Amino acid sequence: MQNLIGLAFLILSSLFLIWLLMIVAKLRDRALRWSVAGIVALLLVLTSLLSGAVAAGLIKQYGRANLPAPDVEIDASQAARGKAISSSFCADCHSSTGTMTGGKDFAAEIPVPIGSFVPSNLTPAGSLSHWSDGEIFRAVRNAVGAKGNWLMIMSYTSANMLSDSDIKAVIAYLRSLPAAGDRTPEPPDRLNLLGLAMLGADLLPTGNPVSTWTITSPPSGATADYGAYLVSYLDCRGCHGRDLTGGVPGQMTPLGPDLTVMKGWSLHDFISTMRTGIDPNGYALSRQMPWRSIGHLTNDELTALYAYVTSVIPGK
Repeated sequence: MQNLIGLAFLILSSLFLIWLLMIVAKLRDRALRWSVAGIVALLLVLTSLLSGAVAAGLIKQYGRANLPAPDVEIDASQAARGKAISSSFCADCHSSTGTMTGGKDFAAEIPVPIGSFVPSNLTPAGSLSHWSDGEIFRAVRNAVGAKGNWLMIMSYTSANMLSDSDIKAVIAYLRSLPAAGDRTPEPPDRLNLLGLAMLGADLLPTGNPVSTWTITSPPSGATADYGAYLVSYLDCRGCHGRDLTGGVPGQMTPLGPDLTVMKGWSLHDFISTMRTGIDPNGYALSRQMPWRSIGHLTNDELTALYAYVTSVIPGK
């Protein structure tokens, strides 16, 4: 509502400036007329551009509203698998205040004040209790809320790479949780006027493209193939770069270091690092590295991660 009021104010300001420009055009003093008209015209251009960008941003927020929620069948017996995925991935954002009860405002980690971004309470105390299973599936796969709103931060993660069966397992787990914590803001991502203008002007990432195909995972096990699947959804490349050789300055996510260093680590070193947050040289991992959640992976899963990463990064 505040953004709509802000947009209305910008449009009215543009209309007022047009009226003022018409008044200025009637001034008899030529020098005064042209100088004042130049200032008013500049302000008109700025308010018009800002109005257009904000309007475009509002439209983009609901650009996926027509994407239908699929019909899915949930097997409650898969809740244990869903818990494992949530503990090693989802919990890093959604469990800052308690198990899946929501988290801190991620706006604090964004250098430009573009709004607030509070991960939702995913227990029955939150709005998810009113969502269908298909709507939850759509939210994970394509970052669309139950009301058609774009889940901005969600779309910047690699949750969309989870297999269909693993998303269903996560839903089964969420359905098994008891109500806990406080209700978090809805919608969870709230861009202010500046954020909307930046979104409308293509100055913010648009998130992952819409996916309508089926995703399957390789058989679980301590293999590089399964490690590739884990890397695909655990957001490793989001921070460490496409080739896992280090992030690129200016990226939205934290700047991850070059993982070529793992070539000098043993499997034991890697597992110990993910369990303790201390690397083989005694260096503490950054607080932005989700080692606590990744540390919930089983030894076989961590072995798979190690096998894949050390097989694809360049050798020393």
